[in-house]
Amino acid sequence: MLGLRRSAATLFDISQSLLRNVTFHGLRVQGIRVGNAEVPNNKPLKTGLQEVYGIGRRKSHQVLCELGITNKLARDLTGKELIDLREEVGRHQHGDELRRRVGSEIQRLIEVDCYRGSRHRHGMPCRGQRTKTNARTKKGKAVAIAGKKKAPRK
Repeated sequence: MLGLRRSAATLFDISQSLLRNVTFHGLRVQGIRVGNAEVPNNKPLKTGLQEVYGIGRRKSHQVLCELGITNKLARDLTGKELIDLREEVGRHQHGDELRRRVGSEIQRLIEVDCYRGSRHRHGMPCRGQRTKTNARTKKGKAVAIAGKKKAPRK
């Protein structure tokens, strides 16, 4: 029985080393796939999980604590840890599912025609920020108005 375990462990080690160096049609495998996102091999799990849309610092810490996984590199995960990690991330709302939910909530606000919905419709900030001088990200590039003269500088 011991020989079988040893050969299985050796086989696992060989497959892990092959996976690190495998290329698919010229594309090199750089990490593990969790939650429809690629978690880089060379980053610690706590920061690598943040590549998944909807998982930030706090949620990645919660996931790792619930699983009892230390903050190690993604390439050092065992098969069981990887499966558990995928299941745990799957319990949280993330990725395309979360994007659809946020988009539908914004669409609902627009259809209801509330203040926040009208701000979304016009591409303006909707959380009370000033718009006279700032909000260039939402408003876009400044456009000169024909016939409007600038006030003289003193």
